[in-house]
Amino acid sequence: MKTILVPFEESDVVDSVLETSCLAAKRFGSYVEGVYVQPALPAIASADGFGVVTPAFVEKYELEDRARIQEAENYFNEFMKQRGVASQEPETPGDQASAVWQNVGPSEDYVGHRGRLFDLIAVGRPLQGTPVPSMHTLESALFESGRPILIAPPTPPQKMGETVVISWNGSTETARTISFAMPFLRQAATVFVVSIVDDMVPGPSGQDIVRHLKRNGIAANAVDAQSNKRDIGEAMLGEAMAQGADLIVKGAYTHSRLRQMIFGGATSHMLAHAEVPILMAH
Repeated sequence: MKTILVPFEESDVVDSVLETSCLAAKRFGSYVEGVYVQPALPAIASADGFGVVTPAFVEKYELEDRARIQEAENYFNEFMKQRGVASQEPETPGDQASAVWQNVGPSEDYVGHRGRLFDLIAVGRPLQGTPVPSMHTLESALFESGRPILIAPPTPPQKMGETVVISWNGSTETARTISFAMPFLRQAATVFVVSIVDDMVPGPSGQDIVRHLKRNGIAANAVDAQSNKRDIGEAMLGEAMAQGADLIVKGAYTHSRLRQMIFGGATSHMLAHAEVPILMAH
């Protein structure tokens, strides 16, 4: 986890995204790169009421956008400075966290492309009824980068990675996420492998995962629970919090996104309700 990309979106969650990024960066001595995610122009193309974009309107929008990007850069740099994160990348990799702002990132889609250069992408948890943090940014990072994402909760966390709960359901997606999460798992004080046994897909058990982790030098405990008529996501989140989780490791969208949009699912529930950081991969 030596490199972390932080897409900067103007939202009520931005402090939590930056704080979550700092916690990870200080844990691993990471290089953090901040980029501004600006809304696409077509989203405001009907601002004159007739669906026509005039040159004057475009110029005004671009001026305002440059000002927003500068404000975002100032905010990012000051936030990192206050937390003792160096403002430039060291010449040689080491244990010191550093943060650099890059004036790139013309759209939400860019995050998925740029993210391929990083070990981790930190995004905000989408909030119901608000356009940002953007679900599109999160999904671009999740599906287009090939990298894990670290989803920050609405409230900035005070700690992260001391008690890690793996949300295990036997799936390929979660197995891949465990592999990505190894740096966190190796540094954790406590690791739990939590399974909702009536939602397991064909695959290894939680006890099998515990043995796998032990072979990698990681002590863990398996916890099997029943949903007890709860939504699977609700059951998993409840069991994770009962173990004192300050980081949840979970494979994303074992079931299809379309199915989860219609019927709900564990990933959708986590994205709507989790109050601790989640490490996800697909």
